[in-house]
Amino acid sequence: MFALAIVLLLVCTSVFVNGWTDAPNAIATVVSTRVLSPKAAVILAAIFNLAGVFLSGTAVANTTANIIEIGTGQDALVTLAAAQLSIVIWAVSAWRYGIPTSESHALIAGLMGAGISFKGIEAFNWNEFKKVLIGLVVSTVLGFIAGYAVTKLVVFTFRGVNRHKANTFFSWGQVFSAAMMAYSHGAQDGQKFMGIFALALVVGGVYPKSDQIYVPIWIMFLIAVIIAIGTSVGGYRIIKTMGMDMVSLEKYQGFSAEIGASACMIGATALGIPLSTTNAKGTAIMGAGAARRLSNVNWNVVKEMLIAWVLTFPACLILGYVMAKIFNYIF
Repeated sequence: MFALAIVLLLVCTSVFVNGWTDAPNAIATVVSTRVLSPKAAVILAAIFNLAGVFLSGTAVANTTANIIEIGTGQDALVTLAAAQLSIVIWAVSAWRYGIPTSESHALIAGLMGAGISFKGIEAFNWNEFKKVLIGLVVSTVLGFIAGYAVTKLVVFTFRGVNRHKANTFFSWGQVFSAAMMAYSHGAQDGQKFMGIFALALVVGGVYPKSDQIYVPIWIMFLIAVIIAIGTSVGGYRIIKTMGMDMVSLEKYQGFSAEIGASACMIGATALGIPLSTTNAKGTAIMGAGAARRLSNVNWNVVKEMLIAWVLTFPACLILGYVMAKIFNYIF
């Protein structure tokens, strides 16, 4: 029970860090365009993250919980603890420099690294891992295309509308689109972590093992609350990088980026595909900026983000492996 308590505490810490470093992506543009204050945006994000966790089902939670096969008991708990610690180390390091990283990729890579240390390649569930690869393409490629396409469509649709009226419309529109982004984040990242929390209870012997992970309401509520607290504590540094430094957006571009990214995320959630909310939102912002002019995008900031995204998977896989070896030696 002590080992289980440590794992659950580390999962909660990972969720907090996700709110601290990842959830702010959902509200970055609505703050940067000055439609909402940071405080109002955080409240909006908290409410709709909660809605996303509760109303989106458990398909992504089941995919995440079944990516690796680690059995039950002490060794399985050590494996989960190592994976969660690797996420925290990587995410906090990236936050220190204001670089948005993918908590989804960190979580999956950490699980894979810890699983390799426990059972080798046999720990992988390749059918579930295929969904991760699909999510990588959806979040990176389709995110950019969606942001670009929606922006072009908006420009064409509102080409004859008075600029003042258009700005008023998109100010209200951004409140809606930011709410959709927060909902999508709760549906994706909230589900991933509630799946791992429930998995810890299974391997710890609290819940029986089954093909479909059982996620009670109290876990959903706990995850959503911790994400909201994390966003309110440390989100502004990521908001600045995503919404101000990378691209200077107008209101219609912010609206377009959020609608494009949330459409990709909600579609993936319905199919049980875990994807990176950071990648989806980040590439949609790039697409929205590039739809006006390529020079609107600060490609130096983009380069830093891409490097962080590329490094996340191997770094967290290695961290998960090393942490699992250390934990197994200690315990």
